[in-house]
Amino acid sequence: MLSERRLEVLRAIVQDYVGTEEPVGSKALTERHNLRVSPATVRNDMAALEDEGYIAQPHTSAGRIPTDKGYRLFVDKLAGVKPLSSPERRAIQNFLDGAVDLDDVVGRTVRLLAQLTRQVAVVQYPSLTRSTVRHVELLSLAPARLMLVLITDTGRVEQRMIDTPGPIGEATLADLRARLNSRVVGERFTEVPSLVQDLPEAFDADDRGSISAVLATLLETLVEETEERLMIGGTSNLTRFGHDFPLTIRPVLEALEEQVVLLKLLGEAKDPGMTVRIGHENAHEGLSSTSVVSVGYGSGDEAVAKLGVVGPTRMDYPGTMGAVRAVARYVGQILAES
Repeated sequence: MLSERRLEVLRAIVQDYVGTEEPVGSKALTERHNLRVSPATVRNDMAALEDEGYIAQPHTSAGRIPTDKGYRLFVDKLAGVKPLSSPERRAIQNFLDGAVDLDDVVGRTVRLLAQLTRQVAVVQYPSLTRSTVRHVELLSLAPARLMLVLITDTGRVEQRMIDTPGPIGEATLADLRARLNSRVVGERFTEVPSLVQDLPEAFDADDRGSISAVLATLLETLVEETEERLMIGGTSNLTRFGHDFPLTIRPVLEALEEQVVLLKLLGEAKDPGMTVRIGHENAHEGLSSTSVVSVGYGSGDEAVAKLGVVGPTRMDYPGTMGAVRAVARYVGQILAES
């Protein structure tokens, strides 16, 4: 265990390096921070921190920089979540309140996160596997052609065209619409198949083929849309940190293009808490020089998806964690009210 004084020295090194982008020396530390000890003591503390792998000396520089292990300790023990100012919170609310549908919410969230943190923002669409049905609408387009509209509790809207074996009358369509909604509204997607399987039996034999076609399309929609979707923004922000990456930012950009990689980075949506993965804690080799800060969002107590940012390990962790948490909270409120 590190002493309180050495923890303070590590905190000062991380703060200075993040702020100045320059390796930090003992003289600068004693001048900038009220450490209440002599420069010689600070040098001894820095030597001990280096021996234990929390800081390292880049090249022949006299200063030191934090390692992944040092950042990890900083995040776990030393970094509080920096609260956003009132103007920042109002700006988030005003920007997100203007959204007209789920795609707009996700798009605005990505842009907002990228602007607030000046990192790459990643937002996962609410997962339909954790969604419930808000409404099913059936619209007649022609005697034997329908449109099915599925609306989820998170505001997601899915539309499908259905060609039925025969015409469906308006009275039958209204009856089907009412019966469907009475059974599935408020239910999880995973529960729907068992709730509707006997529905065709409630209709005349002549209509059962068409009713079955509607149900088959509904169930296909539930299965198809379990595929996770992401939106990403702010990749151009990485160019500001070119010197933070060992050789080139290309491996980072290539990793960010792989949706499966990003989903693994964000982690399981059912774990709604704040997650910070630093450097080599990211399994993908191309992201070993980055950190990922993510958190769950949703309507109510349960997370339906995750959002977060990807940036260099030399990151303002308290500020980034505060922004990510605040944005997630506002998105959750919008979903709950939509």
